[in-house]
Amino acid sequence: MPRFHVIPGDVPREYAARRLGLSLEDFDKALPNLIVRGFPKPDPDTGNIDLEAIDAWRRRRHPHLFTAGGEFGPIDASTVAKDRIEAMRQRKP
Repeated sequence: MPRFHVIPGDVPREYAARRLGLSLEDFDKALPNLIVRGFPKPDPDTGNIDLEAIDAWRRRRHPHLFTAGGEFGPIDASTVAKDRIEAMRQRKP
């Protein structure tokens, strides 16, 4: 039977923790709060977590750096200007 490398899409908590740069213990402590913030929930049958969903969640935290597709790309200048004007308005007394 031929052998080939399979790249898993869903991974155990240990791998999800590593993806976030956390120990398993720290990941397990943070997971309830992460889920409240939209982090992907583990699969109810396997307990595994979708790596692509983790990456999408991470990118959504910084929409000004990523396009809708999740890749680096050009940013609409009108959006940047609008965000900066809003920030300046909030700083004024």
